[in-house]
Amino acid sequence: MKLLDRLKTEVLTADGAMGTLLYAEGLDFCYEQLNIEKPDTIQEIHEQYIHAGADIIQTNTYSANSYKLARYGLEHRVKEFNEAGIEIAKRAAAPGGQFVLGTIGGIRSIRKSDATIDEVLSIVQQQADPLLAGNPDGLLLETYYDFEELTAVVKHLRQQTDIPLIAQVSMHDPGVLQNGLQLNDALHRLEDLGADVVGVNCRLGPYHTIQAFEGVELPKKAFLSAFPNASLLDVENGRIVYVSETDYYGRAARLLRDEGVRLIGGCCGTTPAHIVAVKSQLADLAPVTQKVVVPHKPIVIRDAEPPRYEPLYLKAKRERTILVELDTPRHLETENYFEGARQLQEAGAHAVTMADNSLASPRISNLAMASLVKHQDDIRPLVHITCRDHNLIGLQSHLMGLDALGIHDVLAVTGDPTKIGDFPGATDVYDVSSLELFQLIKKLNDGISFSGRPLRKKASFSVAGAFNPNVRVIDRAVKRLEKKIECGADYFITQPVYTKEKIIEIHEAVKHLDTPIFIGIMPLTTIRNAEFLHHEVPGIKLSDEVLERMRACGDNWEAATAEGILIAQELIDTAASLFNGIYLITPFLRYDMTVELVHYINQIDATAEREVHHATSTN
Repeated sequence: MKLLDRLKTEVLTADGAMGTLLYAEGLDFCYEQLNIEKPDTIQEIHEQYIHAGADIIQTNTYSANSYKLARYGLEHRVKEFNEAGIEIAKRAAAPGGQFVLGTIGGIRSIRKSDATIDEVLSIVQQQADPLLAGNPDGLLLETYYDFEELTAVVKHLRQQTDIPLIAQVSMHDPGVLQNGLQLNDALHRLEDLGADVVGVNCRLGPYHTIQAFEGVELPKKAFLSAFPNASLLDVENGRIVYVSETDYYGRAARLLRDEGVRLIGGCCGTTPAHIVAVKSQLADLAPVTQKVVVPHKPIVIRDAEPPRYEPLYLKAKRERTILVELDTPRHLETENYFEGARQLQEAGAHAVTMADNSLASPRISNLAMASLVKHQDDIRPLVHITCRDHNLIGLQSHLMGLDALGIHDVLAVTGDPTKIGDFPGATDVYDVSSLELFQLIKKLNDGISFSGRPLRKKASFSVAGAFNPNVRVIDRAVKRLEKKIECGADYFITQPVYTKEKIIEIHEAVKHLDTPIFIGIMPLTTIRNAEFLHHEVPGIKLSDEVLERMRACGDNWEAATAEGILIAQELIDTAASLFNGIYLITPFLRYDMTVELVHYINQIDATAEREVHHATSTN
């Protein structure tokens, strides 16, 4: 009898974790490679699950795709590992006639930019071909956090084969997917796309998995599956452990059956002992054909409060808009900083931006300083957020804190690597890139957590992106901008530019975009400052003419300051004629220089306005 025929009348038991048993034996590397190097070990684990009562086993091929194997330099062995994986499983199952599922694991999680959907489908096809050639009883698609990826894979594979497809999502929170979709809706969509069994696996233990299924209606044609983790994970002496009594896990399987689940196995932390408990609880139990669904209680997501300020990107589309970067201090004396912020606002800066530990060197928290200048002096802050310093937990917490403080202007950047900063041994985080950070921030604007959980209120962030035009081929940099726009960037701030020609080149390269660009201009202070920027700071290049002009000032500090301001003013003349947005970067807390440049920009605009008025009056 085939798998789907059995599921019509029975509740079947699947196996548990493969990696958990290998990890317990001290094996902690590419498990799929063991299909070749230790096939007897893999077969023995399959047989342990069969002896425990599993009706179904899955191949040891969860990560046997080119994307994940590339971590070990094994991406060229996809066919070999999958062929061996299904051969071993079929050999183990042959005496008892257990079903064998070819396992294909998810690739994308929160990080969407690492692999496009087209790339995912190509990767999946490369893995599916040897698995299908091995004649499995079905394909198991498991641990898919990204629902867009899973739906695309189901649709693609349904066109390739008629064998059963088991499609399982993974949730960060019970009953809701990462994109905010309710589990019930997600499983029915998978059924509509042709999946024969739909369900969940990984991340959550039995308690939360049962809770999630309470709101799931029985499918019309498909069957439900559940492969919970043994429990929530813990760490003991640096090793991951799952603390769970097998009897408890077995009782949970019975409750899952009561929710209509017909295929029950185990994920992380489960062992043959857990499967014994599951089998004993499910023995002689018929499938549930009717159930009472606990209605989903909708959570109202309130709209964000009306913004106090017009978003900077909208303002820049209409008129001159001036941003000034004033990096927070690297020491604990703050009086000069606050005075500089006040003077910049009085001069006419529309927002004061604060970097997030620029050049990977620690400074006073920009969140703290932004809150102080906003609430003490009514200054509008624009806070930079790096992926380098914050994991996903920290990023969401940081952003939620900004929203609570009423700070809604942010710049999302990847961040300079720690190796260039004061603590080269510090850890770079990079859970996400700036592209994903744009998407996550816009998710908060929809009132949805990074994990998919409703946040009860929408945020109202406007998000800037960084733009480095100081490259050989600017068209490539513009392509990167276009990707950022697709991910949610509202406007862009450039690295400092030091030639009029580069400003004109930028204008020609971005004139097809409707997204405002703020041209970065940072006055030079000395020739040493100029040479440091030119030779050592990534993304900044000065012209020979600028270097010569600063070199001619020698050690005359006043002359160098004056020349630095003059160079900046000349650049502003060009930038102001082509762009509404000007981004002034304050060097070494020398806010006197940027104050003078803000006044200069305002004088340009005042003069232009007078000329327009005069011409209108004359006509």
